[in-house]
Amino acid sequence: MDFDSTVIGAGVVGLAVARRLAQSGREVLVLEAEKTIGVHTSSRNSEVIHAGLYYPQGSFKARLCVEGRRLLYAYCAKHGVPARRLGKLIVATDERQAPRLEALRKRGLANGVDDLVMLTREEARRLEPEVECVAALLSPSTGIIDSRALMLSLQGEAEVFGARFAFRTKVAAVVPRPGGYEVRTAGGEAVACRALVNCAGHGAHEIARRIENYPERLIPPRFLAKGNYFAVSGRAPFSHFIYPLPVEGGLGVHVTLDLGGRLRLGPDVHWVEDLDYAPVSGQEEVFQAEIFRAAVRRYWPGIEEREISSAFCGIRPKIAGPGAEAADFRIDGPETHGMKNLVNFFGIESPGLTSSLALAELLVTQMLPE
Repeated sequence: MDFDSTVIGAGVVGLAVARRLAQSGREVLVLEAEKTIGVHTSSRNSEVIHAGLYYPQGSFKARLCVEGRRLLYAYCAKHGVPARRLGKLIVATDERQAPRLEALRKRGLANGVDDLVMLTREEARRLEPEVECVAALLSPSTGIIDSRALMLSLQGEAEVFGARFAFRTKVAAVVPRPGGYEVRTAGGEAVACRALVNCAGHGAHEIARRIENYPERLIPPRFLAKGNYFAVSGRAPFSHFIYPLPVEGGLGVHVTLDLGGRLRLGPDVHWVEDLDYAPVSGQEEVFQAEIFRAAVRRYWPGIEEREISSAFCGIRPKIAGPGAEAADFRIDGPETHGMKNLVNFFGIESPGLTSSLALAELLVTQMLPE
């Protein structure tokens, strides 16, 4: 075999997986179609370290987010990756929403998020005087991270442990061979490996289709949810993130702070067919800005005094579409498809960044034992 393990995709999850595999003493090759790391979902998001309160008890998202948060804060402290535990307020803007806020608190507690605090309107406004709400849920362990710095650190560590990277390398086919797999690239090269991990994000479904004899019926549908982000003029009036209650397809248009203290709003949700990262502009920008303003003014009336402008957008790879209940991460190993030493990651969206180190730990310790 040329390598023990081949990882397809160099987003944050692929990098975390490569690092952990290499750390365990395996020879690792990472194949990435783009010219560098983290071009897609990993670098086009809110960069939030989530606490783990939104997801159904026992789900991969719940378990791996809570464990991943712990691992991520520890990793950042050890390796000097910029991160800050800012905390966030999830707000109810009318009395009808209050029961949903309490249900969210109970779900968080069931998931092991044990630092949540219910706040009255007065308590919330003492923390954040410009917030308008009837009640709020405080999540102290929510934070912000420099995702680019994290990915560079993971790549560097993987390389220190011996992992190799091949960029601008598209996978054309995967052929099972005795004892492993032959990965053929669009450039006509072939690599033999014992284990194969598909971390291709938006492209994970297509990679699975290129694996010879892989059951088509086991490949979930793919949906793309585009989210726009807007920048806000002026000094930030908040020291915490401010979130509304979740909506279909996402967590609602929220107010976050980057590590420089600058405000941004987003994301919204638009179901799309193709990857298109062009930010809104012209009359569409004006139209979307007013939609954002209307969504945010319910809990921050002061947005009326600010200028907002299109900043960037991201596209989340989902396996549940419009109107469907949010899906869990799909981590399909040999027990699912029957092919030895093959793992496919499908639908790794939020909280994928937070969960990245825990996803890697799960893969190495439970799904690809030596």
